[in-house]
Amino acid sequence: MTRIAFDAATVEVGGRVLLHPLTLDLTERRVAVIGANGSGKSTLLKLVDALQEPTAGTVRVDDLDTRASPAAVRARVGFVFTDPAAQLIMPTLREDVVLSLRRSVPRRDRATRADQVLARFGLTDLADRSVFDLSAGERQLGALAVVLAVDPAVLVLDEPSTLLDLRNTLLLRRTLEGLDQQVLLSTHDLDLAASCERVLVLEGGRVIADDAGPAAVAFYRRRCDEGLRPGPSGTAA
Repeated sequence: MTRIAFDAATVEVGGRVLLHPLTLDLTERRVAVIGANGSGKSTLLKLVDALQEPTAGTVRVDDLDTRASPAAVRARVGFVFTDPAAQLIMPTLREDVVLSLRRSVPRRDRATRADQVLARFGLTDLADRSVFDLSAGERQLGALAVVLAVDPAVLVLDEPSTLLDLRNTLLLRRTLEGLDQQVLLSTHDLDLAASCERVLVLEGGRVIADDAGPAAVAFYRRRCDEGLRPGPSGTAA
């Protein structure tokens, strides 16, 4: 597995600390990051793909420093955004996959490779459809296919099931389970998080728990329950 190393990595924007100094190594095959909105999950993930530079400290993907070698890092790390509209920019799904292959596959081979990728995800029948005619689940799988077409070593997903119904959430979960890539994801789906080898719980830009999936999720549930208990005045504690 790839080693993702944070060494006192900190992110501060406009005087506000989004991520307090973070030092840890991630080498597990499946890692989830959970926490409330605004807790720093997306900031942490963007550091791994060099979409966000640390204000202080370093982040390394194996021997690559994300600040010094962002292009090389992005060649190893694929990033899937919460909203697939951020990644599906061409008229059809096939054209989006072909576009993603422009730096790694000779022009004459791109269409064939794109069809192979789409077939892998059961998207062959949708290859020539406008992305605007696809369901939310189909668009999310399409964005995943676009990113995986270049075979990154690490796949980072920012809340991939947020826009999906239950059926498509289960489909996405099965798809992720079958991937060879190391996966790092943020999610509000606690069942998905519990299935991961390791889970980080974030609160206020700090990691407050770091444990195996079921244990970390149980901690987070207790934390949420405590926050909802009525205080002395009848308000949430």
